Amino acid sequence: MKKQGFTLIELMVVIVIMGILAAVAVPKLFGMIAKSKASEIGPAAGEYIKLQDAFVSESGINYGSWGMIGYNMKTTNQVFQYDSIKTGYTAGTLALTTNTDEIWRATPKANLNDCTTSMYWNLKISKGGTGNNGAVYDAGVSGGAAGVCDVLVPGFGKLDQSGVVGTP
Repeated sequence: MKKQGFTLIELMVVIVIMGILAAVAVPKLFGMIAKSKASEIGPAAGEYIKLQDAFVSESGINYGSWGMIGYNMKTTNQVFQYDSIKTGYTAGTLALTTNTDEIWRATPKANLNDCTTSMYWNLKISKGGTGNNGAVYDAGVSGGAAGVCDVLVPGFGKLDQSGVVGTP
């Protein structure tokens, strides 16, 4: 009677191949998880810019607080803490000046790959140029080594005044 089955060598080869595939796939998986969590930042910042531009268009010389412009972003979720850093609004507005004011910030609540909780994405506003009634935005990542968090939201630093994330 002939016995059928796999030899010990064949089983070990399959296990080694599965181990190699897992060693390659798992780090990629964690990178994709962090990138998917950070994917909400671009649209949230873009919506803020659009609302702020509309407010600047109406007021002419002022920019508004989150409540004044109608930005109803939840300040916290499972992944990020969102903050309006600027204070001192008079009746919900401040004069648009050539000084750069930080007006929006997204800080991760837990490390996202190499992007730690001490790093954050931010938007700054100042007066300058002729587009968008003179409001100019600067989008970037602060609080850590250059380029570490940029990988998670490609093109965030190129967020233009129309609220669209540019291509890297």
